[in-house]
Amino acid sequence: MAAPVAGVTRNMEKSGATEGSDERPPEPIPGFPDTDAFVKYALGKVVGATKASTGLPQSGDEYDFYRSFPGFRTFCEQQGDHLLHCMSQIMHYHGCRSNLKDHNKVTVLEDKYDLLVDANDAVLERVGILLDEASGVNRNQQPILPSGLQAPKTVISSWNRKGSGTSKKGKAETYRLLHAKNIVRPQLKFREKIDNSNTPFVPKIFVKPNAQKPLAEGLKNRRDKQQRPEDLDVPPALADFIHQQRQQQSDEDMFAHPYQYELDHFVPLESSLQMPEIQPYRPLDETSCHFITTMDDLVQLNEKLLQCSEFAVDLEHHSYRSFLGLTCLMQISTRTDDYIIDTLELRSELYILNESFTMPTIVKIFHGADSDIEWLQKDFGLYIVNLFDTHQAARLLNLGRNSLDHLLRHYCSVESDKKYQLADWRIRPLPEEMLHYARADTHYLLYIYDKTRTDLLNAANGQQTLLHLVWQRSKDICLKRFVKPIFTEESYLELYQKLKRH
Repeated sequence: MAAPVAGVTRNMEKSGATEGSDERPPEPIPGFPDTDAFVKYALGKVVGATKASTGLPQSGDEYDFYRSFPGFRTFCEQQGDHLLHCMSQIMHYHGCRSNLKDHNKVTVLEDKYDLLVDANDAVLERVGILLDEASGVNRNQQPILPSGLQAPKTVISSWNRKGSGTSKKGKAETYRLLHAKNIVRPQLKFREKIDNSNTPFVPKIFVKPNAQKPLAEGLKNRRDKQQRPEDLDVPPALADFIHQQRQQQSDEDMFAHPYQYELDHFVPLESSLQMPEIQPYRPLDETSCHFITTMDDLVQLNEKLLQCSEFAVDLEHHSYRSFLGLTCLMQISTRTDDYIIDTLELRSELYILNESFTMPTIVKIFHGADSDIEWLQKDFGLYIVNLFDTHQAARLLNLGRNSLDHLLRHYCSVESDKKYQLADWRIRPLPEEMLHYARADTHYLLYIYDKTRTDLLNAANGQQTLLHLVWQRSKDICLKRFVKPIFTEESYLELYQKLKRH
């Protein structure tokens, strides 16, 4: 038998592998034999850090006294910068905002704390999703569409099979990817063309209901054909130039939040801060559901909403292979009825809902409204005044997980079926299963609104401090403005960092 090559011999000796012996499996985490050992080690470090932090001088006279010594002050600043650097690295790794050390952007301790809380929420949310995937609860992460009215097909791949064995429920068990070629692009029917130009976004609002400060003059004529160069029969580059010139000549108020003044002066009603009378939700099959597709139905809905003291709202947005995305569906629930609005059909008419959406005496309940607020502005010119975000309430209640799925289980004992979460909502007509999924997102939200207010008051021993904080955070979300991405020569770096290709 030929002698082994020297290099191979050295590699075998280095790896500890000998003939007749089993190779040791690679360590899942370098330096630790298994995950449990790493968790035990990390937990010990966290406990030690917690104990060390409690040994620091407390804020007040004791801390002020120690801080009068230059050595202590220098030590605290150095260690503080080091900790902020470590925290920023961890946040950056998870794709969160990590400008904790940027004194130009984050100048107060409260803002840094909010950034940290948001990062923790994002990390815990990802942990929950991964745990669901590991347990088999949620495995489909591609845009899907139920086979709807088509005859059941034989499942030929594993990705679109729910469970093992042959499906017994037919169409409800089979899903498939939907590409743009399968349906007619809804943008073709829009009265106003989608503006994908590399220019700043101008608010679409041209009428301002419930105004305490008049709408900027430049926005009142937004529907004038002459003010819309993207509709002119000119090359895109020339249209962009005309648009930019007109922007420079416009009043700066055009780019401000149209309801900035109203939101700055908003104060929640005293009745919203009192212990609520919890109103149980009605079963889905005993609640009327109305599909709104005409202007007359939309006007009637707006009139009904004006008679409510609160209503719940959610959106279904499509962004797969789309530059800015488009909102395909709006769900609204009152105490007695559910409404589903075809926002593709009524896209140009939905502005009339501003009358109810900005009424300061009516509470609008969302869950995780950060994106919804921007989508409403981008697609319909809609704004919200008097928002209660149940996601913000869940954060203050420390429920462990802040997702709507968790709140449905916690308060309503309802298991949410998220298999349509990434479905293509442009499809028309919508299958019954997707309509059922859509209305469920808002149907229980009013009950959760009652329960979270009760728990917030109980957690604060009857004081309104936590409720005020939820309304303040919700108001801050309402003040967000949709900003169209403007691409420069370095814009690709944002995608590069987001994908962590480094």
